[in-house]
Amino acid sequence: MSDSLDVLPKNAQPAIRVLAMPADTNALGDIFGGWLMSQVDIAGSVIAYEKTKGRVVTVAVNQFQFIKPIYVGDLVSLYSEVSKIGNTSITIIVTAFAERGRNIHECQRVAEANLTYVAIDENRKPRSIKK
Repeated sequence: MSDSLDVLPKNAQPAIRVLAMPADTNALGDIFGGWLMSQVDIAGSVIAYEKTKGRVVTVAVNQFQFIKPIYVGDLVSLYSEVSKIGNTSITIIVTAFAERGRNIHECQRVAEANLTYVAIDENRKPRSIKK
């Protein structure tokens, strides 16, 4: 039986979607956690860049929870939403879902993370975020 949290968000577009490939596995053939962390950071930066209207850098992974494994062949959809906007920083929540065997009816929430980005200017110095 599927958990209610294992449903793709309605009326929302994923920040990114990526197919888990054999090259993304560790030495034992499981999808490498670092690969997923990288995808989460990319997904978070997409909305951070959009909301701050410019370049951002990751300054913290405040929380990262691996909920279920990802398998080779899963289509991973990552959804990002703004949690908080400060003067120069923005906090983003990213939720990752895996469509098992490319079947949307076999969707599982596989990870959730909370990341903080800082908006930077052309000199790589923090800049104010215009709200």
